[in-house]
Amino acid sequence: MVVLDAWQYFMHRVMHSSRYMYRRFHSWHHRVVAPYAFAAQYNHPVDGVLTETLSGAAAFLASGMGPRAAAAFFMFATVKGIDDHCGVLVPWNPLHAVFRDNNTAYHDVHHQLGGGRRNFSQPFFVIWDRLLGTYAGYTVEERHGGGLQVKITKDHSKL
Repeated sequence: MVVLDAWQYFMHRVMHSSRYMYRRFHSWHHRVVAPYAFAAQYNHPVDGVLTETLSGAAAFLASGMGPRAAAAFFMFATVKGIDDHCGVLVPWNPLHAVFRDNNTAYHDVHHQLGGGRRNFSQPFFVIWDRLLGTYAGYTVEERHGGGLQVKITKDHSKL
């Protein structure tokens, strides 16, 4: 988890920091404006290889997982990524209970207009965002007309 998380944080940050990498490759992923589960896997093939495939290869090689453990782990990581992009925050979601800090609302901040340079961490922990100053706190508030909305807080140290 640590290797996959670290690779994805740094590659995701590079994709946003480099104008060329963002426009040419990563912007595909951000074309889907509304939170949508399968947007997690909607990306340019180069972005997919650099971010997803190579992080998976590094995690596999560093961990020494066998094929069955690797299949289960990568299936779990994919489900977690899809959940992070689904736009649905419910109190009984077991993924939100286990990964309290990195959940649907946390990643929604990244996809908001003002959040593109924040909350790069995915799919498990938020440690890299906190250590490197890219963490953005948020609140979950009731939306006029029903439902909930995620708002970035001015104090980036809160969650």
